[in-house]
Formats: sequence, structure tokens, C-alpha cells
Amino acid sequence: MPEPDRVRRTAATRNRPADDAADPSGPRPEAELERLRTEAAQLRQALEFRPVIDQARGVIMAVGRCTPEQAWQVLVALSQHSNVKLHTVARKLIDTAADPPLPAPIRQALGQILRTRHRTPGPP
Repeated sequence: MPEPDRVRRTAATRNRPADDAADPSGPRPEAELERLRTEAAQLRQALEFRPVIDQARGVIMAVGRCTPEQAWQVLVALSQHSNVKLHTVARKLIDTAADPPLPAPIRQALGQILRTRHRTPGPP
């Protein structure tokens, strides 16, 4: 069984940059602070986009009569096919409920993906 100190050092070094891994005293405070700031910014952004993405999944579930997981797969495929960031596709999809039509590349990709999905047998 590993020593508790060794376990803590192993867990602490798991996500550390390579230049810090060679330093037995641990990560430099500046590098660790920057890593934590980056992580916090990414988490804030994820929290900001989550409601919009979930709403778009709901729209796809209603229109495409599919499960939440299938709706997520459609949204990801739609983002990839239209070469538009997923949160932007989700926002445009939600915005169409207010009035403006869905942009043509996204609308065409959505139609193609939903048609393909209906041809492919999925889970019950």
C-alpha cells in the first residue's frame, strides 16, 4: 500500500505541466495560480453556456422525437457539420423561437442529421 504522502504527491502532480514535474518541491506558485485561473474561467464559461445548450437539446428532442442523449449527439454533429461552435449553434437554434429563421447552413445540416437519424434504428 502506498504511503499517504506519496499518494498526495502523485495526485498533486497528475495535471501539472512537465517543467514542474521535475521539481520535487511541487509546482511553482505562479504556474499553479495561472492553471487555477484558467480552470476557473473555463468552468464559468461552461456554466454560462449550459442553460442555452440544454434548451437547444430540448428543442431537438421535441422536433426530432429523440432521447436527451440522441439530442446531444445531434447537437454535436450539427456543430461539426456546420463548423460552428456548439454554444453558438445552440444559441441560434433557441433564437429561432423568437423570430429570425435559423441560418441556412445550420438549418440544412439539422435537416440532414435528423433525416439520417430517422433512417438509422436507435434504442427504443
